[in-house]
Amino acid sequence: MIDPKAVLTHLDELRALTADDDGAQRLAWSPVWLKARAWFEEKLTTLSTTIAPNLEHHYDAAGNHWVTLPGASEKALVLGSHLDSVPNGGWLDGCLGVLAGLEVLTSIAKQYKGEPPVTIKLVDWADEEGARFGRSLFGSSAFAGTHSIEADRVRTDRDGLTLEAALAHCGYTVESIGEAAIEQKNLSAYLELHIEQGPILEKLGKPLGVVQGTKGVERWAITFRGQEAHSGSTPMEVRRDALAACAKLALEIRPIARKHPQSVATMGSVKTFPGIVTAVVGRCEATLDMRDLDTKVLAQMLADAQAASEKFAAEEGCTVEWSKIWSIEPIPFNADLIRLCDQAIMETVGVSEHLPSGPLHDAAEVARVGIPTVMMFVQSLNGLSHNKAEDTIREHIEQAVSALNALAGKTITWILHQ
Repeated sequence: MIDPKAVLTHLDELRALTADDDGAQRLAWSPVWLKARAWFEEKLTTLSTTIAPNLEHHYDAAGNHWVTLPGASEKALVLGSHLDSVPNGGWLDGCLGVLAGLEVLTSIAKQYKGEPPVTIKLVDWADEEGARFGRSLFGSSAFAGTHSIEADRVRTDRDGLTLEAALAHCGYTVESIGEAAIEQKNLSAYLELHIEQGPILEKLGKPLGVVQGTKGVERWAITFRGQEAHSGSTPMEVRRDALAACAKLALEIRPIARKHPQSVATMGSVKTFPGIVTAVVGRCEATLDMRDLDTKVLAQMLADAQAASEKFAAEEGCTVEWSKIWSIEPIPFNADLIRLCDQAIMETVGVSEHLPSGPLHDAAEVARVGIPTVMMFVQSLNGLSHNKAEDTIREHIEQAVSALNALAGKTITWILHQ
């Protein structure tokens, strides 16, 4: 009943509609993103007029798009991901999960002649990427009740437009986004298909994998303070160079992360002041992102990095300050659904793999509220994502759609026995 090639057709259509020579341009709350959503609504209209006349869809208070195929039971299986992209993004990130979910919903509607044993839902989460305003998982965090309205409303994009204004332009009120939590009612399981965005599955020669959970994140701003001085007249031995202290830390976080098999750590930005070639750096501001699936490991990495920063600051005659930007705890996925996902993959391709997700996903916010959740990864070529070179073998995409459909069937049975 499932037609994986239909997903490829839809992916190609969406790319033609919303990408340019630099890649996907479905930036959340932008005209191109709205065009993508309108295109998706056309697919729903076709589905409702040909196969599922009782299909319903609506947008919640945070802009999440919910599609519902009512079943004999109000208990609901949810499939989801996101249509928004980063600027100059790839053709699969996020949208693969939405369009694969649409095909699985279509298959279930055909199989059960429009009335499955449980309700089937499909959700396109709003602004998963956070690429425009820096607030990742916007729609799913509103759904989960972990939103931060006061902090988020004043976030600005590179043109100075606030998130509050962008929401208003699309018909949403920032004060009301928490009302999206009403959508939690009767949700019994959540499944999400996504490209891996990393090199592990390709390295192992496996097309699909089961995601154990999403890594926790510690994200900090670090400021080293030294003394501005003339670069020509200040002897090396008396300099208090804030950049030197920061550079030592940037090198040290790599061995800190490498102590733990699944850990990663990144100093992604550095700003120097006064920032001119003729002055010793008096202030250096950096950002640090650390991730692991184990809470204790994540805490140890952070402690090691902070101790190292104090050591290097002292060596360079500087001081150092840490300010938290954001954090999220590791989110393990449901053991029963992990088992079912593993079975579905094995039945489809004969091999499977368990791996954590370093990138954040909406599935983490769903799992945080206690809804049984699992993700499936499909291999990414060269481990690339968030750029136009992102790609996956088309056969692997078809296998992923088939495996997701098998997982949905197993999950329906699991829900009925809960």
